[in-house]
Amino acid sequence: MAAYLARSERIRGCLVGGAVGDSLGWPVEFQRLEAILAAHGEDGVTELPRSTGGDRLAEVTDDTQMTLFTAEALLWTGGRLSEVRAAAHAAYQRWLRTQRLPGPEGEQTAGLLGEPWLYASRAPGNACMSGLRDHPELPEVVELGRVGVVNSNSKGCGTVMRSAPFGLVGVGPEEAFRLSAEAAQLTHGHPTGYVAAGAFAALVDRLVSGEEPSAAVAETIKQAASAPLGAGTETVEALERAVRWAAEGNADFETVERVGLGWIAEECLAIAVHCLLAAPADPRRALTLSVTHSGDSDSTGAVCGNLLGAAYGLSALPQDWAAGVEGVPTLLRSADLLGALRLA
Repeated sequence: MAAYLARSERIRGCLVGGAVGDSLGWPVEFQRLEAILAAHGEDGVTELPRSTGGDRLAEVTDDTQMTLFTAEALLWTGGRLSEVRAAAHAAYQRWLRTQRLPGPEGEQTAGLLGEPWLYASRAPGNACMSGLRDHPELPEVVELGRVGVVNSNSKGCGTVMRSAPFGLVGVGPEEAFRLSAEAAQLTHGHPTGYVAAGAFAALVDRLVSGEEPSAAVAETIKQAASAPLGAGTETVEALERAVRWAAEGNADFETVERVGLGWIAEECLAIAVHCLLAAPADPRRALTLSVTHSGDSDSTGAVCGNLLGAAYGLSALPQDWAAGVEGVPTLLRSADLLGALRLA
C-alpha cells in the first residue's frame, strides 16, 4: 500500500512524524523505564503531553528545531549541491542564536529566526552547542572514515536526529549519505557519529522513494558497511542487532533497551529502525516503543517518527498526535518546499 503513496505525502509524513516522536518522548527523557511504566502504565507512553486543561500543543525539542534548520539550509542553497555544507553550518549557527535569545530580535529575523516558538531551549545536545559555539567559521571537512576536527571523540545522537531532510530532496542514497555525513562533522567528529547520520539520511531517501522498509534497511546496512577504514562497523553492528531482534517478534520495551539507549548515534538509529520493523502495521505502537525506555527518548522518538512518516506517509501517523504538536504549519510548509527543490 505504502509503495503507491505520493512522494509529497511521504515527505510531509517524515517531518511531522519526527515532531510527533520528539514531543512524545521529551517528557520522559532522562527517566528510567520502571519510572515511566509506573507513571504511564504497562502500555508505556501512549498520550502526548499537554498543559493543564489540554489547551496547549505538545512541545518539541532541539531535535525538531535542528531538523527544520537543516531543511532551511537545503532550501537556502537555491538547489546548489556544492553549497550544502556551508549552508548547513550557517543554518546551525542561526539555530544556536535561538538557544541564546528569548525571541526574534533586531533585523536578523529572516526565515525560521522570525518564528518565536523556535526559541525554546529544551536540553539541547552538548556537542551540538559546543561545536557550533567553538567553530563560528566553517570548519574543515575530513575524508570519510577519518576523525573530524570538531568534537573529535563525540558520536552523540545529535548527528542523526537533525538529518532527515538530506534524504528528502531526491538526490539518491549515496549523495544523501555524503551530504548528511559531511554536515554531521560540523558538530561531531567521531566517524561513527557521522556515518550513522549518513546511513539515516540514505535510509530516509530509500523510504521516500517507495522502497519497502526491511529491504531499505538491508541496503542501508550494506552501504554503511562499505565505509572506509571500518568507519561503519559500529553502525552496522547496532543495526544488525535491531533487525535480528525485530525479526524474532520482540516488540517490547525490554528488547528496545537491549538495542540501546539512544544517547549515541548508532544506538539512536538502531532503536528507531527496530521499532519501525517490530511494529510494521501500527505506527502508534512503534512510536510508543521508540520512546518508552531509559534513554534519549525524544531523539529516538523523533528518528523513528521520521522513518515511519517516510515509509507510510502523513495519513498513516496517529492523527490525534499529528494535530497536537506545535509547529506543524511550519513543518508542512518546509516539507512542501523540500519536495519542490531540485539539487544539482
